[in-house]
Amino acid sequence: MHCKGKLSLTVMMALYSGAQAVANENTISLDELVVTGTRSETPLLEQAGNTGKISEEEIDLVRPDHITEIANRISGVNIQHGNGQEHLTSIRSPVLTGGAGAGSFLYLEDGIPLRAAGFANVNGLFEVGYEQAGGIEVVRGPGSAFYGSNAVHGLLNVLSRAPSLELEREIDLSVGPHDLYTAKATVSDTVGNHGYRVNVLGTTDGGYVSESGYDQQKVSLRHDYFGEIDSFKTLFSYTNLNQETAGYITGFKAYEDESLSRDNPNPEAYRDAKSYRLSTEWERELSDSSSFRLTPYIRHTEMEFLMHFLPGDSIEKNQHSSVGLLSAYTKELDGGHKIILGTDLEYTEGELSEVQSDPTVFFGPNPSDYVQGVHYDYDVDATIIAPYLHTEWQLLEHTRLTAGLRYEYTRYDYTNNTGSLTLAGSNRFLRPDSDVDTFSNLSPKLGLVQQLTDETAAFINYSRGNRAPQTADLYRAQIVPSQTGTADSEEIDSIELGFRKVGEGLQYEITAYHMKKRDYFFTDSSNQNVPNGKTQHNGLELGMFYPFNETFDIAANVTFAKHEYDFDKASSGIEKGDYLVTAPKRMGNIRLGWNVTPVTRAELEWVHMSEYYVNDGNTAKYEGHDVFNLRASHDVTQNFTVYGRVKNLFNTDYAERADFGGAPPGDYRYFVGEKRYLHVGASYRF
Repeated sequence: MHCKGKLSLTVMMALYSGAQAVANENTISLDELVVTGTRSETPLLEQAGNTGKISEEEIDLVRPDHITEIANRISGVNIQHGNGQEHLTSIRSPVLTGGAGAGSFLYLEDGIPLRAAGFANVNGLFEVGYEQAGGIEVVRGPGSAFYGSNAVHGLLNVLSRAPSLELEREIDLSVGPHDLYTAKATVSDTVGNHGYRVNVLGTTDGGYVSESGYDQQKVSLRHDYFGEIDSFKTLFSYTNLNQETAGYITGFKAYEDESLSRDNPNPEAYRDAKSYRLSTEWERELSDSSSFRLTPYIRHTEMEFLMHFLPGDSIEKNQHSSVGLLSAYTKELDGGHKIILGTDLEYTEGELSEVQSDPTVFFGPNPSDYVQGVHYDYDVDATIIAPYLHTEWQLLEHTRLTAGLRYEYTRYDYTNNTGSLTLAGSNRFLRPDSDVDTFSNLSPKLGLVQQLTDETAAFINYSRGNRAPQTADLYRAQIVPSQTGTADSEEIDSIELGFRKVGEGLQYEITAYHMKKRDYFFTDSSNQNVPNGKTQHNGLELGMFYPFNETFDIAANVTFAKHEYDFDKASSGIEKGDYLVTAPKRMGNIRLGWNVTPVTRAELEWVHMSEYYVNDGNTAKYEGHDVFNLRASHDVTQNFTVYGRVKNLFNTDYAERADFGGAPPGDYRYFVGEKRYLHVGASYRF
């Protein structure tokens, strides 16, 4: 266990979820290009589907210490803050946990997954440098034909910051409550055909609750080469986290009790994790109408942590190493048509062990559920082969059709290192015999975009998302009395209809969606595996930005959603039509911006979370909250900026995350939202 670009104030932030609003002196315009949907820059009005975007300028204004502070500004996104750098994600979904949480969302950096598909991490976003990114894009709902496993409910792509055209050097220092200190630095320049950027970050946090906190380091190096025919982008990223992890506090509305809210019931819990990735994207212009892109990459991740959220307090160690290759051929056809053919290849070697050192825990209907010893010890070699086709057809002058298809073959070669099927003295742990499992999934996509005016368009989009099971769902599936099957490939069908407006003045995007999911593998409130669940998801999302004048503007991202079980399971207390756990009906992020002077900007943010149920059967719930945050930034000189923020301006008692569990009959559990605090910092450019 271990202890712990500067902001140009003439530039507005990307303040609504469909595009990037930029204010330059007296004008409002849009960056109408997004890259995640097609892995290349594409006009927003031609997108059949939605992509929420956070700009580089917005990241520099917010200066996030946690991913929730920046990503939750996009409608349809609800990332809940655990302790330290931990989090759980929702994108057009309830907040999902376990293998469902790890496998339902695809996390990327410049289009490359942070982890191998079957080895995902629910806390995976601390493995990327979002604090110094060049932008963040979120595709809500299933990914396009370019993305396969884990892009079920959505994907989040962190874009590395591009090299500057001239020499840029910056040092940024900040201080916050409970001994929170952050130092960031960047150096960038372009010389001839070569551009580079080096980002480094170091954070230490003493922890809001007792005996908690973390130390974190991140490094990224990017090199670009621009040739007449060939261009290269090479990116290296490294992250390290050493965290003392505080667990849930328990008891109904325990977050309102000042003494309980600062208590750590699991002082021995910790999380140590490191990762690195190296990739080179090579693009060659074959002709005026065709190009070829090849991106080889390697990655490695390793983690050790105390599983404080489960009885027994076992220690898990996992790691995996991957080599991969993304390839694509693009052909522009006469009449505005386009065809992209590609194949994604990846090979991974992974391993996992889970060991309980403490005495037997008497929990659940079987008194020997959790016992000392090696619960699991296995290796998995995984191979993925995924050819795809993406096409775009200009049917009429203002009508564009998008069609795509992806086939994904997954092979797991699993080895059980324990030598036995079950753990002696336990009724819970199943260690399958060594075997090979294969999965084949097909993902079609069909979309239509109708441009109504130069600044408005309507779209309708159908897509299917699927994923092979997580390796942990297959090979660490616990025996439970009611289990009737094992994990299989999960599949979701989605249809959405939307309207968007870009350009000057009012900008907005309105999207309605309906999704149905099959073979949903999850753990219910009784800690039992459910291998073949069905759910349906309906929602309405609104993102808008409106400048009242040069001084004031408003941005709003609002979500109305209904996430329901679509089957009955009496042993879990589930009836068709019940809400899924942690599925709020309404979420909102509304921001009032004020350009106090040409070099001073302030922002008042209102974060709204409606009530949501915290157990299957919908008998226990969290009542929701409204929290306000205030930010300000001021350029003292052209090279020196000071900034600050007040989190939880009105000192509201609330929970970042509410849950229900523990030993039967269970109890309310919370990760407490911090009380009001001031965070200040300064950056110097030279």
